[in-house]
Amino acid sequence: MAGPLKGIRIVEMGGIGPAPFAAMMLADHGAEVIRVERAGMIGFENDPLRRSRRSIALDLKKPEACDIVRRLSAKADGLIEGYRPGVMERLGLGPEELLRDNPKLVYGRVTGWGQDGPLASEAGHDINYVAITGLLHGIGPEERPVVPINYLGDYAGGGMMLAFGMVSALLAVRAGGPGQVVDAAMSDGAALIGALIYRL
Repeated sequence: MAGPLKGIRIVEMGGIGPAPFAAMMLADHGAEVIRVERAGMIGFENDPLRRSRRSIALDLKKPEACDIVRRLSAKADGLIEGYRPGVMERLGLGPEELLRDNPKLVYGRVTGWGQDGPLASEAGHDINYVAITGLLHGIGPEERPVVPINYLGDYAGGGMMLAFGMVSALLAVRAGGPGQVVDAAMSDGAALIGALIYRL
């Protein structure tokens, strides 16, 4: 049986963690996802986060490779990227450029801290996002807290929030709305996951 997202085409900029997880979720539900890998780095064969989609290898330091991404995006419903803020813009593949070519595009991005703000350019990991939200305090016994693996911030707060945002935006476009940018910050998503604790 075809998934509910059959007929949706997504371009995924290859990376690690939450962006591939979001792309996997969309592909598992029927979207056609084309993963753009770094030249010479097609990943390892049994990586479950790469399932249900095809990959192409491109060297994005070459203008002709960026042109291929632009052409793919012009015919796609969505694009997913998980790079640091400003990387896609420096490649000429930022939302402004790609939405100009394809006004119905849903441009999904995921970072640790968002695109701007005091921490935007800082590196981070799951434990940072979970700690800054206060959720780390509630994990494990007081005398010996458990170090969480990267499910809460990276995959739930980042990947699942991006996938949900992408599907919501794709529905809005299908209903006649314009293309848009979905910006998922893992720190924000992790805080949302804690809604039951915070009573938001």
